[in-house]
Amino acid sequence: MKNEKYLNDISEIKNLMNKSSRFISLSGLSGILAGVYAIVGAWMAYKTIYFDTSTMGAYRDLVISEEAVIRLLVIAVSVLILSILTGIGLSIRKARKTSESIWNAASRRLVINFMIPLATGGFFIIFLIEKNIFGLIAPLTLIFY
Repeated sequence: MKNEKYLNDISEIKNLMNKSSRFISLSGLSGILAGVYAIVGAWMAYKTIYFDTSTMGAYRDLVISEEAVIRLLVIAVSVLILSILTGIGLSIRKARKTSESIWNAASRRLVINFMIPLATGGFFIIFLIEKNIFGLIAPLTLIFY
């Protein structure tokens, strides 16, 4: 009788610890789809830069028109929005399957901890673009990601 009470207490403590430290992870499919979106976006950006008639010059002397820059921004924003919507949609679907809440203290901490380096990196990269320091942009996007 006494041992059973202790086992129930231990199992209750274990359940409380699992609930407090658990968060809804993104499904593997959302990561795969985000990668597919990124590959398609990179291919579209490559075609915009190197095979567009509005860009001229060799690799070092490449001149990109304002129209091409706008297209590149549209591609980048589209990839970002599709990736975020896919991640959120598949996370909601996964949460419904397991009957869990998608927005709890752990998921709030996760979003905050991801947004700090992403926002900092985004502002820093915009600063580098403004200062025409293009050589550091690609490696820094990978670091801040």
